[in-house]
Amino acid sequence: MNLGDAMKRSKVLDVNVQDQLYDQMKELKPLPSVYFPDFIAANQADRADNCLTGTKQEQLDQVRKDIRDFKAANGLDKVIVLWTANTERFAAIEEGVNDTAENLLASIARGEEEISPSTIFAVACVLEHTTYINGSPQNTFVPGVMELAEKEHVFIGGDDFKSGQTKMKSVMVDFLVSAGIKPVAIASYNHLGNNDGKNLNAPQTFRSKEISKSNVVDDMVASNRLLYSEGEHPDHIVVIKYMPYVGDSKRAMDEYTSEIFMGGRNTIAMHNTCEDSLLATPLILDLVILAEICERIQIKKEGSEEFESFHSVLSFLSYLIKAPLVPRGTPVVNALFAQKQCITNIFRACLGIPAENNMMLEHKLPSEIARMHANGDAAGGAAQPRKRARK
Repeated sequence: MNLGDAMKRSKVLDVNVQDQLYDQMKELKPLPSVYFPDFIAANQADRADNCLTGTKQEQLDQVRKDIRDFKAANGLDKVIVLWTANTERFAAIEEGVNDTAENLLASIARGEEEISPSTIFAVACVLEHTTYINGSPQNTFVPGVMELAEKEHVFIGGDDFKSGQTKMKSVMVDFLVSAGIKPVAIASYNHLGNNDGKNLNAPQTFRSKEISKSNVVDDMVASNRLLYSEGEHPDHIVVIKYMPYVGDSKRAMDEYTSEIFMGGRNTIAMHNTCEDSLLATPLILDLVILAEICERIQIKKEGSEEFESFHSVLSFLSYLIKAPLVPRGTPVVNALFAQKQCITNIFRACLGIPAENNMMLEHKLPSEIARMHANGDAAGGAAQPRKRARK
């Protein structure tokens, strides 16, 4: 379907905006893409009408060609690919199939069933030295993809846009745990009616979303051993239901039950109605812009002779992602403010500005406050007239 008709079908944009855009949008048509029915809900079959054919190797080669052709036809220096397609089921990690880069490439060549469409795209991008970002919750980045990206020095990032309920959850849990309030039960319920909701109606694709939405509290809980003993974590359930009538207007309801002082209980209930696609779209723009800037940043450690780029697994993007992908053996940070501080301070470093901190010692030491008053630069104070020195 051309993008003009797809825009009308989705009913996301105001009808007046649709009318203004239609003549331009109808000229844009998507290229044929990869469709392996086993990886998404069966209810998507009637929409899968623009598909590549051939073996998995042939489809991989075609995606690579599409990237090269798009780059050449538009006179581009670089291309960045971002997956916004259907949520897939999790791919099984199998020894000899997708556990190493070599095995993964061989598995694609012989058409192994456990190679997903999104993994085909990821491999195509890595081989074309094109940054690839996964905006859905499935495990696109099996070990073989991560190893291949590291070998080719290509950026990959994911998984799953952090747009609505999960962003609020990361804020709420960070606040509660930091305040010494112990969340012991978190229940999250969603219903929505767009094609994302229809696809998530299938158990195997819902499981991918459930995992990405559930793991967001783990590192914040693990950060406070006064509240939680080793291995302890809150009861946490996530429910998603398909309700066609509400369309793209996603309804999310959360309940946080916490233990407080002297055996007390605290319950916070929250209702959030949001336009799902319109929350996600700015994240798409930001992810592409941030990833492209990262391609231009190099760092030289003190005492080192050479500059180096960021690691291929671009954890820098975590602020915008539900289930942040990080290099093997490194900690996952889900606390929203820590994720944002990372971006802020890296950009400050690029400009030669010291990292931000919240100590503000200049406003807490008597000598510093007295100096600022003397110079007329204390916050909220008017500058005092100064006497001009004479020779």
